[in-house]
Amino acid sequence: MTETVPVELGARRYEIRIGPGLIDRAGALMRPVLPRPRVIVIADERVRALHGDRLARALAEADIRADVLPVPPGEASKSFDRLGALLDALLGLGIERGDTVVAFGGGVIGDLAGVTAALALRGLPFVQIPTSLLAQVDSAVGGKTGVNSRHGKNLIGAFHQPRLVLSDTAVLDSLSARELRAGYAEIVKYGAIDRPAFFDWLESEGRAVIDGDTAARIHAIAESCRAKAEVVAADERESGRRALLNLGHTFGHALEAETGYSDRLLHGEGVALGMVLAFTLSARLGLCPPADAERVAAHLAAVGLPTGLDAIGLGPDDAEALIAHMTRDKKVADGRTTFVLARGIGRAFTSRDVDPADVAAVLRAPSGPGAHRRTGS
Repeated sequence: MTETVPVELGARRYEIRIGPGLIDRAGALMRPVLPRPRVIVIADERVRALHGDRLARALAEADIRADVLPVPPGEASKSFDRLGALLDALLGLGIERGDTVVAFGGGVIGDLAGVTAALALRGLPFVQIPTSLLAQVDSAVGGKTGVNSRHGKNLIGAFHQPRLVLSDTAVLDSLSARELRAGYAEIVKYGAIDRPAFFDWLESEGRAVIDGDTAARIHAIAESCRAKAEVVAADERESGRRALLNLGHTFGHALEAETGYSDRLLHGEGVALGMVLAFTLSARLGLCPPADAERVAAHLAAVGLPTGLDAIGLGPDDAEALIAHMTRDKKVADGRTTFVLARGIGRAFTSRDVDPADVAAVLRAPSGPGAHRRTGS
């Protein structure tokens, strides 16, 4: 049971394969896109311990030589210092331009390995094997790579498309419930942007996606990848439509910065709370029916995601700091922060004409719509 989603970028077209057991076939699936049979696997240490032997066997069976560069898990690894260390290690291995970098881990590893591949020898081929739900539905697709700096998230990076994405859905069974919920937030995002029927489906089947139903997971991941692939094919470098994929992210990145890019707030949790804030702001501005804002918050809360600042230990007094983080976001243009707002579920649009006073009012409210809180562990 697998699905294939193409990303149509002309001569740089690639495929996203989705289904269980793909790591065990990784060598055979990768071999046709490799300029030569040598790869350098940049691997999350935890993922390597769980699944590294399977990947090593698959590569050996396809006669692909592999070196492994392990990276500690967590957002702290997405740093300029870690990037420099990886580039030095790659060069120390005597790499050639036909060698391929393989990202083996979640979104942090995909971003870090991608920008490493983009810079080494002015660009090495790149394959993604995402092992988190968030990476499978979002960060592994589309070619945006980057690392963080003290000035903000993903401010150092490059557009560098992979040659193949292998999303093994079986590895998701090793994730914690919290990690699955965080990835699920990015799935909800696609429905909220321009797929209202998909949002309807998620309201009835979202719990099955999180709980491990194979067919539901494959459908949700494939639909998310189709949504992103269509946008990337039309606007690869985010000059227009691709900015819609940032729904929830302007708020979310500010929340991540304020919580120190720590386990206090996972990226997907920030996106969930950011979506609630974006819909709340849209309703406050008279753009979106309040019922739609309530519906988004209710669905996210129903699966255990945070929908109010109090759920992550922030409150009205943090509004000024959060707004300051937003002014340093990489999507600021001409001094104006870009927000993704909505006229309803499935009707997102971008705007730079938002009064900071309205943003502050939303952030100073006691909680999100309906006072929903994160539940579960």
